[in-house]
Amino acid sequence: MGILTKILAFPLTGPIDGTMWLAEKLLEQVEAEIYDEGKVKAEMMELETRLDLGEIDEAAYLEAEDELLQRLREIREYKASKAQQ
Repeated sequence: MGILTKILAFPLTGPIDGTMWLAEKLLEQVEAEIYDEGKVKAEMMELETRLDLGEIDEAAYLEAEDELLQRLREIREYKASKAQQ
């Protein structure tokens, strides 16, 4: 596309390009929050603290720990698949 075509089409393509850029940035932010290993690790530490304080029993701890470990595996698989692309 030539420079003249870009200039003439800007009133139509500008808002579309801006919207696409914004959507990509929002997607990056959402993915960063959903696939944050640190958040899951912090939840695991909090869970262990609750067990130590007697707020939850061993069975509840093990169940919640399994869920968090599964989530951690999913995050790592996702990041590995993104790295291969």
